[in-house]
Amino acid sequence: MSTLLLLTITGVGLGALYFLIASGLSLIYGLMGVLNFAHGAFLTVGAFGMWYAESKLGGLGVLPRFLVASLVGLVVGGVFAALVELVLIRPLYRRHIEQVLVTVGLGLATTALVVAIWGNDARPIAYPGWLGRTTTVAGAHVPNDRWLLIAAAVVVLVALTTFLKRTRYGLIIRAGVENRAMVTALGIDVRKAFTLVFAIGGVAAALAGILGNVYFTTADPNRGTSLLIFAFIVVVIGGLGSLRGTAVAAVVVGLVQQYANYYASTGLGDLSVVLLLGLVLLARPRGLSGAFA
Repeated sequence: MSTLLLLTITGVGLGALYFLIASGLSLIYGLMGVLNFAHGAFLTVGAFGMWYAESKLGGLGVLPRFLVASLVGLVVGGVFAALVELVLIRPLYRRHIEQVLVTVGLGLATTALVVAIWGNDARPIAYPGWLGRTTTVAGAHVPNDRWLLIAAAVVVLVALTTFLKRTRYGLIIRAGVENRAMVTALGIDVRKAFTLVFAIGGVAAALAGILGNVYFTTADPNRGTSLLIFAFIVVVIGGLGSLRGTAVAAVVVGLVQQYANYYASTGLGDLSVVLLLGLVLLARPRGLSGAFA
């Protein structure tokens, strides 16, 4: 029983990590119709921004160094995403083939640049000792970083939903998606709102990179590419553009992967996720939820 509980909680934690990167991907597509294949680059930039800042703050204690470095990583990820929208995506709205080509190229180029500067080796991360320990729940020794991942994912889901439905900018963004010409005629610059959406997506991806550093204990230049694959699977299963569907799909994918790796064979988790994707698309081609919610 303790083994099943451990697998369940760690699976939900893994799903939370997938949701953090997939949430920004889903948000950007749901509101702007942009399939951003460079989203993994936002994760990489945020993760390495955090690692670089942490390596330069040797005079601080572990906790303040971790918190300051994490803040730097979030800012770097958000700024990088905003610049990508301003420079590369804004001229290409409604030109989907060009968007795919540009974002795929940017993702590859960003990873190559990080490797060229810092090398291809994973970099160790210093983080508070509590995150490296476990908490016992009904006999299951659960790593504490999984609790942090789950809490972060819940906060992001609630914050994004509240932002879109309860704030002025959220209403502007939703109205701009429905009728951009009308909103512009009212004197509102929708372009700024769309840049904000990209920045928010970049911050969410950077948060996934930072917590991924803790989860894997290192910063790896190739992690953004590998996690982006699972993020796309989660978004497709959940329904393109649906935050709630993405959250449910992330948990399901994380659990399936953990259960398959333990009860079947190590390495079958990835195959099981791909099979799950195929079954969902056969049964529900639009995913668990085809409309943004």
